Amino acid sequence: MRNPGSGDARFALAADKSGPAQVTVAFDDNRLASTLFGRYGENLALIERRLNVVADHRGNHVMLEGERAACEQARLVLESLYEQLRGGHEISAGDIEGAIREVVAQASLFESDDAAAAGGRFEEIKLRKRAVRARTPVQDAYLRALKRHTLVLASGPAGTGKTWLAVAYAVHLFERREIDRIVLTRPAVEAGERLGFLPGDMREKVDPYLRPIYDAFHDLMDRGMVERALQSGEIEIAPLAFMRGRTLSNSAVILDEAQNTTSMQMKMFLTRLGENSRMIVTGDLSQTDLPPGQISGLNEAVELLAELADVAHVAFTSADVVRHELVSRIVNAYDDAAAKTKSKKEKKT
Repeated sequence: MRNPGSGDARFALAADKSGPAQVTVAFDDNRLASTLFGRYGENLALIERRLNVVADHRGNHVMLEGERAACEQARLVLESLYEQLRGGHEISAGDIEGAIREVVAQASLFESDDAAAAGGRFEEIKLRKRAVRARTPVQDAYLRALKRHTLVLASGPAGTGKTWLAVAYAVHLFERREIDRIVLTRPAVEAGERLGFLPGDMREKVDPYLRPIYDAFHDLMDRGMVERALQSGEIEIAPLAFMRGRTLSNSAVILDEAQNTTSMQMKMFLTRLGENSRMIVTGDLSQTDLPPGQISGLNEAVELLAELADVAHVAFTSADVVRHELVSRIVNAYDDAAAKTKSKKEKKT
């Protein structure tokens, strides 16, 4: 039978209402089905590992075996990814992880008013080059916070999409002409913010510290458009020290690696906010490069500002890592080690 809303995917279910099940899903386009399954079935293998099902594909068909709920989730994941392919979008391991997390989170999402308003789907931003959708519940909350608040503080480990989604939202505002420019800044701790000894002009001096943001721009906008915006000043790159004394109006302002700001630097940056502007502050409090004993401006800002109106704080965890699945386990290993060290110190005292 055909599943309502499943596009060109067809499925058949043989199972009791609970317990083991077999689900067969067929896709009308053999070429897209082959891409969906991945080279040597690598995409199906990822779904198998994450949802604890067995996936066997032949031609444009895939048979799913496992617990009924898991098979149903796997089917929904496959159909979601197939729709992306039909829309002309490529899929990566990150897209698969995102689809899995979205399907798993559906039950809790439907329980919230926000999710009901969104049709139970994770938040999405449509750009000229591509659509950007949240891949985890916390990313979903992050995108919603960006749309609702003037200042958003995002903290959490590497690989959770804090900076990438911040740039995506800034590009979204820029393309809709809701703002006139995008301002990107980052503390150059490694150079002590004394960049004069480095060769080249200002952009060349700070490029090494802002490379992740450049990469995000090129992923989200056409390269030619990025270069033109950089030359015209519509996209501005500057080290944090050069923000002093300015008022940033009609802008989306992103401060990346904010865990490396001092208390005074953070206060200076936040007070640059002008009319019709948005500020996004991102950082990983577990990777602070400040001298021992120095208070992180991001940590202080989270504590001081989180209760203010029009300010939101979104905290990511290792569960939100959307890079290679091994990255999440690496983050957990380091977190566990840090917790054990802290526990030993507390016992000694």
